[in-house]
Amino acid sequence: MNAWLQAGAVLTTGLGLVAATAAWHLTRAVRGGLAVLLDFLTAAGLLRLASEPSWDSIILAAAVIALRKLLGASLHLSSANRTTHGGARPLSPGR
Repeated sequence: MNAWLQAGAVLTTGLGLVAATAAWHLTRAVRGGLAVLLDFLTAAGLLRLASEPSWDSIILAAAVIALRKLLGASLHLSSANRTTHGGARPLSPGR
């Protein structure tokens, strides 16, 4: 079972790179591609953690999740600044 989970983690990482590249090419937005990549890397980290629950695996999974949260917040703030400083107002959900 360990080998299957490790192989799944490597496959998930590879598919994440492909999916992130596809998202970036389709949307022409780095933000979308980066979000997809970080989601796949989180999944791969959790698969590694499930296969081998060592402190190294726990630290790696926590680092990927912290990086995902940090970059996600940073990208959210940069998109909010871009819409408010550019003169355009973001639409409310009801409009």
